[in-house]
Amino acid sequence: MSAAARAFQDATRAMNGGKPLEAEALFAKAVTLEPDLAEAWLGRGNALAGLGRYNEALATYDRALALKPGLAGPWLGHLLANLGRHDESLAAYDKALALRPDLAEAWLGRCHSLVKLERHGEALAAYERSLALEPRMAAPWLGHLFASLGRDQEALAAYDKTLALRPDLIEAWLGRGNILFKLGRLDDALVAHDRVLALRPDLAEAWLGRGNLLTALERYDAAAAAYERALALKADLAEAWLGRGNLLVKLDRHDAAAAAYERALALKPGLLEAWLSLGNTLAELKRFDEALAACDKALALRPDLAEAWLGRNNAYFKLGRYEDALAASDKALALKPDLAAAWLGRGDALFKLERHGEALIAYDRALVAGPDLAEAWLGRGNVLTELQRDDEALVACDKALALKPDLAEAWLGRGNADAKLNHPNEAVSAYRKALARKPDLAEAWLGCGNAYSELARHDEALAAYDRALALKPDLVRAWLGRGNLLTSMERHDEALAAYERGLALEPDGVGLQGLRLRSKQNLCNWDDFESECSHLIESVAHDELVTDPFAFLSLASRSEDQHICAKRWTRRYQQAREPVWNGEVYKHDRVRIGYVSADFQEHATAYLMAGVFDSHRRSLFDVTAISIGPSDSSPMRRRLESAFEHFLDAGRLSDAEVAAKIAAAEIDILVDLKGFTKSARTNIFTRRAAPIQVNYLGYPGTMGADYIDYIIADPTVIPPAAQRDYSEKVVYLPDCYQPNDSRRRVAETTPTRAQCGLPEQGFVFCCFNNNYKITPDVFDVWMRILRKVPGSVLWLFESNAAAPANLKQEAERRGVDAARIVFARSVPLPDHLARHRLADLFLDTLPYNAHTTASDALWAGLPVLTRIGETFAGRVAASLLKAIGLPELITDSPERYEGLAIEIAQRPEILQALKTKLADNRLRAPLFDTKRFTEQIEAAYLAMHERFQAGLAPDTIVAEDRAKA
Repeated sequence: MSAAARAFQDATRAMNGGKPLEAEALFAKAVTLEPDLAEAWLGRGNALAGLGRYNEALATYDRALALKPGLAGPWLGHLLANLGRHDESLAAYDKALALRPDLAEAWLGRCHSLVKLERHGEALAAYERSLALEPRMAAPWLGHLFASLGRDQEALAAYDKTLALRPDLIEAWLGRGNILFKLGRLDDALVAHDRVLALRPDLAEAWLGRGNLLTALERYDAAAAAYERALALKADLAEAWLGRGNLLVKLDRHDAAAAAYERALALKPGLLEAWLSLGNTLAELKRFDEALAACDKALALRPDLAEAWLGRNNAYFKLGRYEDALAASDKALALKPDLAAAWLGRGDALFKLERHGEALIAYDRALVAGPDLAEAWLGRGNVLTELQRDDEALVACDKALALKPDLAEAWLGRGNADAKLNHPNEAVSAYRKALARKPDLAEAWLGCGNAYSELARHDEALAAYDRALALKPDLVRAWLGRGNLLTSMERHDEALAAYERGLALEPDGVGLQGLRLRSKQNLCNWDDFESECSHLIESVAHDELVTDPFAFLSLASRSEDQHICAKRWTRRYQQAREPVWNGEVYKHDRVRIGYVSADFQEHATAYLMAGVFDSHRRSLFDVTAISIGPSDSSPMRRRLESAFEHFLDAGRLSDAEVAAKIAAAEIDILVDLKGFTKSARTNIFTRRAAPIQVNYLGYPGTMGADYIDYIIADPTVIPPAAQRDYSEKVVYLPDCYQPNDSRRRVAETTPTRAQCGLPEQGFVFCCFNNNYKITPDVFDVWMRILRKVPGSVLWLFESNAAAPANLKQEAERRGVDAARIVFARSVPLPDHLARHRLADLFLDTLPYNAHTTASDALWAGLPVLTRIGETFAGRVAASLLKAIGLPELITDSPERYEGLAIEIAQRPEILQALKTKLADNRLRAPLFDTKRFTEQIEAAYLAMHERFQAGLAPDTIVAEDRAKA
């Protein structure tokens, strides 16, 4: 044997023994001794490749093949592939296969190169050819490679091909299970993992995969058992701790989940998913600084990780830092524009920032990226509810529920949409379904409270609000709802406490300051009254939403201030919408009038208007009632139902449905008898349901809205110079704007003074206004009057149980015996009117006059002393007195008011003359002439209608008795 041959033999032995460095030296010796020994050059190339010296190896291979082309094999291709020179490696494999077509290893190498060149179909064909030649070469690596490239179907095909040849290959079954999991074929994936466990029951990674699958299948008990088994086999398997944490999140066990994630990270600090999950879980636990730190850890590991920015969005959102949340979602989207969850996070942040149009766009983008993202449908529904597109909101929530029937928040959203659609029973059902899935969802308890309130199920409503607040004490809307409910129950002291809690949490809460002050007024609690009134008026002047317009009327504000308040409120809550009336000019034989009210029952509005409804001339007018309130089945309700030609019970219809019915009925003139008062449905009018829309009677002020054309008034309540403070055009009735029913019955029997708690002797001043109308200034005057009229008493209406004690205390502070303040409780109207006979003089309030209560007094024969103010609400009693022929009882200063009251009390002949005059005028003067009034308001309607028919815009109208023509 030659020296070269011996060196070659020793080199081959060293190479097979895993000693490439020694082998390379011996191969070099062999080719030095015999330069044409091709096999030694080939061996030296393999040794150099084993040492990572690829460029030298490549040159050595080239020398071997130049000497002996028949030596072609996969080695050159492997080497070029390692160098990343895939086109050349493919050429090398092809050259080898041209010489040796049955070389399975070359086909397998060719497959590798084709994958790198993204020629995946050819790669799979090369893999199949290699396996056909040598089945023992079947391995999971190609499936893994396709999976890493996101080519899931090709990965599945590769695993299936491998398993067809080697059905016991555990890694291939694991890879197949992972791909099936990713494709959503969860049951098939579970079969794959179970096959692994049948082959190797002690493989922790297989139990981990099984746990992940069972979690996705919501088989939580079985998933927990799988994770426990994985960790029992391999306690340091970080991914199993991660899976366990994910399962605990599903079970709402966030503390335990956080501990599991921390354990995973202690074992594997670079586990990105664990940092992300930990951040989200810490945000749920309100450990916000730690949550943000966890997201930062993820970003430190991978700065371009969009999901980490999404985690920051989540933490900022839960912190209420919505601008920061928005910025974080935008960072995520800059990195990954099709990340559906980031669009969802953006939408949620924009929704909280009340940027509803942008939020809707974000949710729509989320749905483009992820059409099955139930939470995006829910977000869309919530925005549409805020935009008062309630039918669309309902559809969106139903889409969310079709995708995720157990999504409690979607049931909550559906309940909110139902509530906005005026379907309180359906809303309760939806809220209950939300709570069945998530009993601690405070907002669903809030929704229940609101719906029960609407249904007048007061005890259930109160319990629901209390449950909401027990779960979430900082839920301002629940404090607001509780306050509103208690106000309706006349429990004003508790209502005040609720509003104060809400204000403490949200000092700039919309309308809260006004509600709080109105509660204090109801209680006659005048602590800091002057300063609070001044602050509220100043805030309104600065265009702040601190009070609703109705609560604002009882403050000493100007007409200008009330106009600002109404306009601001309307801009926020009652903006004009797409009109349901399409601009048609109706041509009817009779003018069609529709009256919208919640008070077609035993209510002050009905007492005033019933006679007008009875008296409308059917020859000229087709009159419809649109009832948006409940029926009390009272005699008044029955009377009203028979008074109208058409009576639409719309109490449980949505605003849109009511507007559509009005438009379908071709109503010419639609009259709002509610305005901004309780149970109003202003959004019927925002939809422009009729060509002419009118503000009348219920709300004594401007609506501040461009969709209300006219306000019906008289020259006293709105002097011509005050028209600038009204968005509506003023329609002037000739005598008084307020109707009265001449059929109102006064009980024949008069109670005794003793029965009413009055002294047998002494002058009786009275005021049966609601207690909130009594101000410290008014009370000061009243107490001075009592002090100057010995033996006199002041008889007040007890509108709630708490006010009398406060008023008696205020009397004592002003040097008047509390016993001289007497209170009258509520009784049926005929009896209430009858007890007026026991009083001598009705003392009016300012800035909010007696309205219906003044008419009651005058109808019962009791003179009313008033002080005229600047605003509509403060001028009504003066209008009534003019219309009854008693203008001498109108004063224009506190001094004249006080002086006249004392003079009347001290000079019986003046009082008698006033009572005689009132008795004479009662059935002759305009105030209680229902027929005359009806003709006047009909003349106003005809004038409005004629302008519209002539194509003229609304303008000031002075009505006459033209309806007789």
